[in-house]
Amino acid sequence: MGKPTRLIEVDGVHVLGVKTLNLRNTNVVEKGLGQVLVETQYKRAIKHYLPGVQFDLILYSTPPITLMGVVKYLKNKNPKAVSYLLLKDIFPQNAVDLGMFGKKSLIYMYFRKKEKALYKHSDYIGCMSPANVEFIRKHNPTVAPETVEVAPNSVELYGKNLICKKDEIRAKFGLPTDKPVFIYGGNLGKPQGIPFLIECLKANADRTDCHILVIGTGTELPKLKAWYNNNHPQSVTVMDGLPQDEYDVLVRSCDVGLIFLDHRFTIPNYPSRLLSYLENKMPVLCATDPNCDMGPIAETNGYGYWCESDSVESFTSILDRMIRSDVKAMGENAYKFLCENYLIDNTYNAIKKHFQ
Repeated sequence: MGKPTRLIEVDGVHVLGVKTLNLRNTNVVEKGLGQVLVETQYKRAIKHYLPGVQFDLILYSTPPITLMGVVKYLKNKNPKAVSYLLLKDIFPQNAVDLGMFGKKSLIYMYFRKKEKALYKHSDYIGCMSPANVEFIRKHNPTVAPETVEVAPNSVELYGKNLICKKDEIRAKFGLPTDKPVFIYGGNLGKPQGIPFLIECLKANADRTDCHILVIGTGTELPKLKAWYNNNHPQSVTVMDGLPQDEYDVLVRSCDVGLIFLDHRFTIPNYPSRLLSYLENKMPVLCATDPNCDMGPIAETNGYGYWCESDSVESFTSILDRMIRSDVKAMGENAYKFLCENYLIDNTYNAIKKHFQ
């Protein structure tokens, strides 16, 4: 953003913005260095701008994993404060899964030590899904099992009117109005397994019964656009990311949400893009590694289908299955599941109960 560290007030809330290196959508070197430096940058900013503030709750998320020193510092200053980790990503194991470095490397040992220390100084760990809870308990025996719980990504519903002029919106973006549109929206990086996504697009590039839209930003977008520009597939559209308001409108005009994850993952990721699909009453197709429980949860609750992200034939099969399904009814199931599990009340109450 190019902004200096500063303390501002937003709607009566004091917000300390800390200048760091880029921690996402950047190269591995800057991302790694940024992870290492963020701890010192946060502590320095807190000491300077918030020297006399007392905290009741220290709430933080990963990534980055290198906030342990900040949490420890604040816990020492506020011994009665509750420290609560919202675990959004399990690092450094995810980097090992993607082949960024090995388990015997010094960089892995450094970050793994930071990870263990962060868990140690966290009174509670809120995970994205049941599979995440199981993974943390299994691979971190020093963490008390009762302190690990589900506290997922969540949204606040503002009474949005879900009715939109689909044909008008699709025409604006050059999308067909006479067939279902499957949308993949969000980050397009290594975790999403873009080579497999491209193979799935190739296999379904000339379909006449549906259209696939891929829109987003990320380090792997150039690779995806190169394939798209060289082949001009008639049933696929690839677009750069849009401002959030425009993206929300575009999502609302589509029929089914797509989720892809690299098959090499041994950790159970749970992409947040799911929420925008459910919020707009859209069923989902999930092509993920076998450790992710997002797909099985969708199938169990009647709002999606799942396959492993190592078989183009399997993906095409669930695509065919969705086209034959009652998409509207599955969309209603999706919205119901969102309201019962992924509203901010759910995550808020998971944290709040520790103060009673």
